[in-house]
Amino acid sequence: METDGQQSGSSGVSKAQTRKPMYRKVWFWLVVLLVAYTLAGFFLLPWWLQRFVPEQLEQRMGWQAQVDEVRTNPFSMSVDIRTLTADDADGEKVVGFDRLFVDLGFWKLFTGVVGMQAIALEEPFIRLDLLDDYSVNFARDWSDANPAVTEPEPEQAEDDTSTPPKLYFQQITVNGGELLFRDFSKEEPAEFRISPLDLTLNDLATWQRDDAQSNYYLLAALGSQTIEWEGDLSINPMYSKGFLRIADVDHATLKHFLKPYLPYELRGGNVSVSTNYELSVAEQLYLTTSDGLLELEELALALDKDQEEAALTNGRLSVDQIRFSLTGRSADIGMITVDALDLALARSAEGEIDLLVPLQQDAEDETDTDASETGDGGFLWSIAGIELNNSRVQWRDLQPDTPADITVEDLSLTLGGVSHELEEPVRYRLQGTLAKGGSLGLEGQATIQPFTLEAGVTGSGVQLATFEPYILEAANLNVRSGQLAVDGNLDLDGQKEPLTGTFSGTAEVSGLNLTLPDSNDPLLAWKTLRLAPLEYNVHPARLEIGTITLSQPAVNVVRGGDGLHNIERIIQMSGAPAESKAEAPEEEEGGDPDFIFRIEQLLLEEGDVSYTDRTLDPAFTTRFDELNGTVTGISNIVPQQGKVSLRGRVDGISDLSFEGTLGTLGTDDVSQLNLDMKNASLPNLSPYFGRYLGYGVDSGKLNVDMNYEIAGSRIDATNMIVMDRLELGQPVASEEAVSAPVKLGLALLRDRKGVIEIDVPISGNLDDPDFSVGKVVMRAFVNILAKAAASPFSVLGSVAELAGLSGEELSQVNFLAGQVSLAEGEQAKLDALADALTERPALLLNIRGVVAPEADGLALLKQRLEEQGGGSLSEEAWGQARQEYLAGDRSLPPEALGNLASARGVWLRQQMLEEYGVAPKQLFLLDPVRNATADDQGRVAVEFALDAR
Repeated sequence: METDGQQSGSSGVSKAQTRKPMYRKVWFWLVVLLVAYTLAGFFLLPWWLQRFVPEQLEQRMGWQAQVDEVRTNPFSMSVDIRTLTADDADGEKVVGFDRLFVDLGFWKLFTGVVGMQAIALEEPFIRLDLLDDYSVNFARDWSDANPAVTEPEPEQAEDDTSTPPKLYFQQITVNGGELLFRDFSKEEPAEFRISPLDLTLNDLATWQRDDAQSNYYLLAALGSQTIEWEGDLSINPMYSKGFLRIADVDHATLKHFLKPYLPYELRGGNVSVSTNYELSVAEQLYLTTSDGLLELEELALALDKDQEEAALTNGRLSVDQIRFSLTGRSADIGMITVDALDLALARSAEGEIDLLVPLQQDAEDETDTDASETGDGGFLWSIAGIELNNSRVQWRDLQPDTPADITVEDLSLTLGGVSHELEEPVRYRLQGTLAKGGSLGLEGQATIQPFTLEAGVTGSGVQLATFEPYILEAANLNVRSGQLAVDGNLDLDGQKEPLTGTFSGTAEVSGLNLTLPDSNDPLLAWKTLRLAPLEYNVHPARLEIGTITLSQPAVNVVRGGDGLHNIERIIQMSGAPAESKAEAPEEEEGGDPDFIFRIEQLLLEEGDVSYTDRTLDPAFTTRFDELNGTVTGISNIVPQQGKVSLRGRVDGISDLSFEGTLGTLGTDDVSQLNLDMKNASLPNLSPYFGRYLGYGVDSGKLNVDMNYEIAGSRIDATNMIVMDRLELGQPVASEEAVSAPVKLGLALLRDRKGVIEIDVPISGNLDDPDFSVGKVVMRAFVNILAKAAASPFSVLGSVAELAGLSGEELSQVNFLAGQVSLAEGEQAKLDALADALTERPALLLNIRGVVAPEADGLALLKQRLEEQGGGSLSEEAWGQARQEYLAGDRSLPPEALGNLASARGVWLRQQMLEEYGVAPKQLFLLDPVRNATADDQGRVAVEFALDAR
């Protein structure tokens, strides 16, 4: 037993003596390493990071940084940094965050992948400055803190096949971030604060994986402006597919970034854009988008900052179904919808449209390209359609002398599909309402290249006053009222030069009222003017009208005090030199004119024409009313034979007819026209009689039968004027009155029934501005009166032509010397003279007895001597007595010659009264002439004088 105990004790001592110290144990050092790792991970690393990060930021960026707290967990391989702030050299905060948490995936390291299970950034702040030299503050601070040192680039071994490390991020999140972007590159600095800035990125790897892709979600806001971005992402190869939406970008943001490129002043607008996309970067860049949507609301554009009102506004613009393919070089757009567009356009006096001027200036700086070139390398595009609703266009034109203001409201446009295939027809419909009254519409189809247009044109109630400034460019006319209606089809074709096309349809202008700009007097008006059918051909220019119906036209022609007619002032005087007309190329002889027109018939209903001549005092007025009739076959193309047939009244009492044939207008074809007027009132012409005759007209009627032959501008006419019972009125003081006994002239022309018939032939050139039919007729009539008054017996001679007597022969009768007896053949003169006086009761015959002292004295002496001699007288005695009488040694009783002169006058008056029945009131005895001479036949002539009451 003892031996056994001793053995046991020896064994225990031996074991104690062979036990190893603890520090030599592996587990001991493992525990020490774990403790050291724990202490370093929990205490030393946070302490070091809290100092290292600010030092590096100051050293590398020149920033003063502070980290409030750093926590690390060496077992979970995570870092948690709380409240970092960094200020730049100017003392402004540049970066910061409330918390940065990084969780490293430990087990990924064993597969050669640096993996992050989670990176979380809470409330980050970044201030990004775009400087005036277009650099950013981060680059500036880096370059300031790290001066450039030129060092040779390390040579890279040819067999260097190193690859970048594999990085994997299981989840990256940014919550409540804020990005302050400040732009100093523009004339006016601006800042934009994007907050919140939220990002979620899952399962991101930097190497190619066939079985997985990352996904991400980004949400950022700039006030009410948001950016939403989500989808899948692969880094190697670069690939992304997802959805992007940028919403409610306001005009202030847009204005800042678009100002260098937008030539207008942006005053309002919000833009939202969204699209699906797919992007990859491999051998070539691949990018497609689909289901894109663009929305623009409350846009407001002004020409510049000085313009009070915006030139363009809109309620909403929407573009949907936007598709784009970069590799396919194609873009497809769905419907473009525009609501409440309000566009104001103005054209300057120089012809520039204000909204286009900036674009034209930009275009001048660009190289011209041929947009028509297409082919394999061409860009393919299409637009499904365009819709414009509830819109308005305001047009102000300063080019006319009177500015034009035209506003089209309730404007709508529907446009069908348009694509790069420009030859494909496009359907359209355009409608609008004029603010001043009326509506217009176009509907049809068109092609862009080559240009063709098919349009159904409709218009109703269009107020012509709207277009008055443009009418004034061609004519001095104010449009007081008038409405246009049109209905037809317009076809234009620009495939070949020049442009060709036609318009066919109907047109009507109703309620027209025109005046001169400086006058309130009516000028031209009508109830309706209808053209149906109407056809116009663009090239060659041709106008064809079936029937023109003119209902109740009223024309007021006024000759002003300056001698000009108001209708002469309608046509604007051209500023072109007079010789320009002569230099213009003439049409070839026998060729067609540049403009062809044909009118089958013109129907005139209840026409009214007034004429006033204010050069007269009192003013002359007349009126042609109840004008009805037709004009057919009006054309400037030969052969053409038209007809005229019109009926009407003059001054409400006389009948008027206008008949004839029309030759081809603008040629030398002959037109034969006849105007017949019955029972017109002569007192209405009193102002003209006063001017040219010096007397007004008290009573009388007028009949006119005018026959005109017109060939080109040459006119030849006969005018049969018949005045019945014309009675002159009071004298009128006029410097233009004829200096002739007018009443005598009229009395000579007036027959016993009180009728004056005058045939006045005229001829002249209508192109002569001094030629006027009315003026020529009136002056011819005055000349006839003056000639009749100057040679009254010439007029009577025309009545006595059957007796073979001239006017000169009728003016006197010859008496035998010393006797109250007519010479042989003189009685016939009294017969003719009596007939003339009977036919012209207004004539007065003045009879003046005559005696020739020598011839009549000798005859009376011989008679006395023969009586004293018992009826016989020798030749010797007579010779002696004759010699004594001529010598004055013998004389007659003082009353002998006077009695003979008086007896001759009394005898002639008695003959007219008793033998011929001439009215006593037409015969007057004048004081005898006592010193006449006899003719070579010894006859003594008694001369008559005509007068009129």
